[in-house]
Amino acid sequence: MSKVEESVEVDVPVRAVYDQWTQFESFPHFMDGVERIEQRTDRMTHWVAKIGGVSREFEAEITEQIPDERVAWTTLGGDVRQAGVVTFHRISDTRTKVMLQLDYTPEGLAENAADKLGIVKHRVVGDLKRFKEFIEDRGRETGAWRGQV
Repeated sequence: MSKVEESVEVDVPVRAVYDQWTQFESFPHFMDGVERIEQRTDRMTHWVAKIGGVSREFEAEITEQIPDERVAWTTLGGDVRQAGVVTFHRISDTRTKVMLQLDYTPEGLAENAADKLGIVKHRVVGDLKRFKEFIEDRGRETGAWRGQV
């Protein structure tokens, strides 16, 4: 199993940052390789991604969701095995730190090579940077879900 831990500071209040992160269907706007996400229930999402030319579909369960604090998930079945948590930390009334921790198991030769070369870590850094740009450019969230899991 491999791990990635990265963070980014965003010039937007914590509530707006958290609310945007809960809009899973907007992830393709800032996550490289994510083609589509469908939120099927409060806890279940279906992902379609294309990474390194390989298409993958998988289910992910939200295992914990606390407004303005954290969202945790794990994949279910299939050939994509990962779990993670993103936490939101208020720095000031207008600034938030987003911390992402991801545990994943690379499958096959190509994924193992990409893991050893740090490509997954580089992708996470890029995704967080694009999330920062996405929410800062808008200045507000595209929607919100304030429920708790």
